Amino acid sequence: MDAHIEHAWLKAAIDYAGRWIEFKMRQAAQPGCVLAIAYRGQLVHEQAFGVADLATGEPMTLQHRFRVASHSKTFTAAGILKLVEQGRLSLDSTAGSFVEGLHPDVAAATVRQLLSHGAGLSRDGSNSGYFADARPFLNKDELLAELKKPLAIKAGQRFKYSNFGYSLLGLVIEAVTGEAYADWMRREIIAPARLMETHPDMPSGTMPFARGHTSRLMFDPRFVIPGDNPTHAMAAATGFVSTAADLARFMAQLSPNAKTSILSVASRREMVADAWDDPDSGLLKSYGLGVYASKPSGADNFGHIGAFQGTITRTATLPDIDVTISILTNAIDGPAVPWMEALIRIVRRFHDSGAPTAEAADWNGRWWNMWGAVDLVALGDKVISCNPAFDMPLMEAGEIALTEKDRGTILRAPGFDRPGESARRVRDANGQVVMVQLGGAGFVSESAARADVEQRYGTRVAAE
Repeated sequence: MDAHIEHAWLKAAIDYAGRWIEFKMRQAAQPGCVLAIAYRGQLVHEQAFGVADLATGEPMTLQHRFRVASHSKTFTAAGILKLVEQGRLSLDSTAGSFVEGLHPDVAAATVRQLLSHGAGLSRDGSNSGYFADARPFLNKDELLAELKKPLAIKAGQRFKYSNFGYSLLGLVIEAVTGEAYADWMRREIIAPARLMETHPDMPSGTMPFARGHTSRLMFDPRFVIPGDNPTHAMAAATGFVSTAADLARFMAQLSPNAKTSILSVASRREMVADAWDDPDSGLLKSYGLGVYASKPSGADNFGHIGAFQGTITRTATLPDIDVTISILTNAIDGPAVPWMEALIRIVRRFHDSGAPTAEAADWNGRWWNMWGAVDLVALGDKVISCNPAFDMPLMEAGEIALTEKDRGTILRAPGFDRPGESARRVRDANGQVVMVQLGGAGFVSESAARADVEQRYGTRVAAE
């Protein structure tokens, strides 16, 4: 589904993003995936790939709900900040002001420390088997019993991710509002955000639901993981169920630049500001209040990751260009995190290059030989030749300057590629392009490349 897209650069970026994900789905042999993109707060693209359940072959659709796990923290943080705006608590309030029976050091942890993972609590306690589907998630009494234990490290020392910390924030919301966490969140956060496909925990009744799957490395074929278990008192940390579209809509309105939001501009700025740097992380370098901040993609972006039993999900907002991307995968080895980093780079590259010219766009396509695929991608008045098998396809790429309709020169390329050599398209008697020549390497359609290899090598050897 594509809404009307005003900007040609964004339409071109979305087109390539979808083609690239389609290729990566095949390469990684993933069960299913859903991609959603919002621009200036409005959903402009949704795309579903693969299946929701390998056992039944049920096709993935845009309506399939996923367990989005730690995206729940962003929702919970928004709920806390809403209560702060209402004057019902302060970021400097202590957990013990609202919840009784906590260890004294846990009780002394502030709301701000809990939101930013700076309170020093254990990540998941001494037995986190609920994340491996080996035991039920903790109920309130079980959670409170864990919160009677000492901190893992002293509060205020460093970023230390904690599902217990956010579960405690769920208890704070219940204590302040006098309502069940799920009921209050539905009325005060989910409904005002106009999210029609989002639930604080696994709902009753039937709905399109993406099942989780084990990793292919350990199990080929994969096992199906039901993933429909309730998270009880840990819903504030990991319980949410949603779609890519709803996550894109929600994260977009948390940007300080958003025109409409459930939170004030001041709350949103506080939310996305770096509270902690994480020097031991190579990718997600800092954390705010309920959101990661990530900078290796070329500029600031914020969002969250979710990892449940058999699903890996990632959502990111790029405030400077008002784009939000959400990608949901339904396997333990789902590459939502590295794919997101690539998608961020793809979108930024198209934004910076401007709308493709008609002449360059005519070269768009994927071509093959025995070594694999090459993508020709129009960026501005140039054509980029890149390998879609790479995790960052537009980074190690050649740049072709067109000199004629079917000819060009590879002006810029890595030294191992073909800088300075020619690029040309070969047409058949009907005028259809049947081959692309990059330097001395020829590329044809996938079916033609497959037929060529089969003719040369004969019968394939089946894997044992």
